[in-house]
Amino acid sequence: MITSNEKITLNQKNDLIYIQFQNLKEYEHMLTHCFTTRLGGVSQGEFSSLNLSFNKNDIRENVCENYRRLTEAIGVDYNKVVLSNQVHDKKIKIVSEADAGKGLTVESDIVGFDGLSTNQPGIPLVTFYADCVPVLFFDPVKKATTAVHSGWKSTVKNISYEALVLMKNTYNSNYEDIIVAIGPSICKNCFEVGKEVYDSFKEKFSWCDRYSEYRNGKYYMDLQRIIRHVLVETGVPEKNILISDICTKCNTDLFFSYRGDKGKTGSLAAVMMLK
Repeated sequence: MITSNEKITLNQKNDLIYIQFQNLKEYEHMLTHCFTTRLGGVSQGEFSSLNLSFNKNDIRENVCENYRRLTEAIGVDYNKVVLSNQVHDKKIKIVSEADAGKGLTVESDIVGFDGLSTNQPGIPLVTFYADCVPVLFFDPVKKATTAVHSGWKSTVKNISYEALVLMKNTYNSNYEDIIVAIGPSICKNCFEVGKEVYDSFKEKFSWCDRYSEYRNGKYYMDLQRIIRHVLVETGVPEKNILISDICTKCNTDLFFSYRGDKGKTGSLAAVMMLK
């Protein structure tokens, strides 16, 4: 069972269990954040119990109730939550007060974005996961935050690099100020891929072999460390980057996992909100 350690804190409110990252928690006077588990909601069956995605065959009222429980637990405004709409690409949406509630309480025109970013306080940004890598960025100097969903396709498309460039260009962020948490996601030993996926990585990142392994005719890729390498290479100090080292597929008692649950599963979420 996963417990709080030097990287993460496991929090509980009633039956709802969520994770916070120690390097982001240091700034809790400026930032509210969490990464959900599958526990503490009202969804049933394969979505049991804290499914946060409306893009599943879950009952809408149950998902809304899950959001009510989550927003109450972490102290954010249910009516201002903004949801992403992920397509395994590299586009990141800059969110403003005008977007508050999109995807949850009002109709959304946020389509095709695998990341959300803002420098406006009081707007909870929500991105979704079920093995893909959550990469959460916070600039405590310029007071801006970005969250991206980095599955293997988005990783090859370098969405984390795109997030850094966006923060530099939009908020005048300095890379050395940015704090990054890389959340629970599929680990290297569980992320088995074929040659075509490996070749995509090799073409994009000539150095990726140091984070991959070949055995029994399959390749095994360490997405979390490939992403960290990109961040460091771009200019984020390694000491600013936390890798949770938690595998969603190894811990299906606590997390939804697309591979672990054989495709029949709910969605976890990361929430980021400036205070």
